[in-house]
Amino acid sequence: MSVPNPETLLWSPQPVIDWLFREGRMMEDNSEFVFQLAHQLIACGAPIDRLLLTIQTLNPEIAATSNTWMRSTDSIVPFSAQHGTLKTDRYIGSPMQQLFNTEKRVRQRLDQLPEGAHAAYTELADDGFTDYLALPILFSWGLGSAWILSTKCAQGFSHNDIENFRILRNYLSPIIEVYSLRHLSKSLMNTYLGKRTGEKVLSGMVQRGDADVINAALWFSDLRDFTHFTENLPAQQVLEMLNEYFEFVAAAVTARGGEILRFIGDAMLIVFPIDDDMCRATACNAAIDSAIDAQSTLASLNHQRRRHGQPEIKFGVGLNVGEVVYGNVGAPNRLDFTVMGPTVNRTARLESLTKTLGCNILFSKEFSELIDTPSSYLGLHKMKGIAEPQAVFAVCDS
Repeated sequence: MSVPNPETLLWSPQPVIDWLFREGRMMEDNSEFVFQLAHQLIACGAPIDRLLLTIQTLNPEIAATSNTWMRSTDSIVPFSAQHGTLKTDRYIGSPMQQLFNTEKRVRQRLDQLPEGAHAAYTELADDGFTDYLALPILFSWGLGSAWILSTKCAQGFSHNDIENFRILRNYLSPIIEVYSLRHLSKSLMNTYLGKRTGEKVLSGMVQRGDADVINAALWFSDLRDFTHFTENLPAQQVLEMLNEYFEFVAAAVTARGGEILRFIGDAMLIVFPIDDDMCRATACNAAIDSAIDAQSTLASLNHQRRRHGQPEIKFGVGLNVGEVVYGNVGAPNRLDFTVMGPTVNRTARLESLTKTLGCNILFSKEFSELIDTPSSYLGLHKMKGIAEPQAVFAVCDS
């Protein structure tokens, strides 16, 4: 039986192009987009058995994201490459590195590999793939993505296949750029504002004065002796201390639905919104549990710091619950998204009292009535800027 000439097995990219501009561009989920794109190509007759789309990101932890479709399982495998990935053997010398360094396509027959070929090729060859094609996708600001196709067809990719993929790449570019910009905006909002606040900004809450009145449990914390550290320790050591403190507090609060709203020097303002997902008691219990967890983690961390001759980290936490104004303030073209109101002020004053009362966690009467953790009444105390002395409570064993 004769083997068909691959050049006679022609297919047209036009149906895929039509789908891209009719439905594909409207899809918000990148994994679903890659899945549907693969199926559109298969329906046209494209000889693909693996399709990968990778997009570079601007994220403090992730350098790039990718989604890989496999014909053998008809499923998507998502992957996030950490920044350190670029220094690993998996990336160095790989076709991906070659593509991003040269901004040119990479083609390699997998049934004709040279000796010492990179694992990215040999692993595919071992799985029965015969041809590999990686095409750079250029954005308006430069190279931002890559489209990688592999086949198990005995003849590999024909000239017609490669030309069709090149044409499709040109139509894919503006759509993938939109995906990238969408991901970029969400990533930056999450990084600098937090997930809830970022979603509000992206949904259009961007004008000065735009605000909601919400109920929330609030956290305000502050490092002890921070001025002393900044005056007497090298800047790099101070930064490392701050980042350690911020990291273990963030781990404690985000696990329980809290969101860091602002870093104010060495202080943190954290909100546990009271909404459909979190009632008043749930929000307050989440906040107090987070504070106790963070202080427990601190004890272990300080043990390690003492062993290394480093100064201990100490901080106080003020907790409160009530109504706050949640929205935009600032100059007309330079805004800050924050919470304001008497509840916020009293939360900060509670934290200040932790220094004089010798308790690391203090909270208001309203807060104490909503938590399951046993509390101790510490009496009425004056607070700066507040006319009447306020009732102050602490965790019993503190």
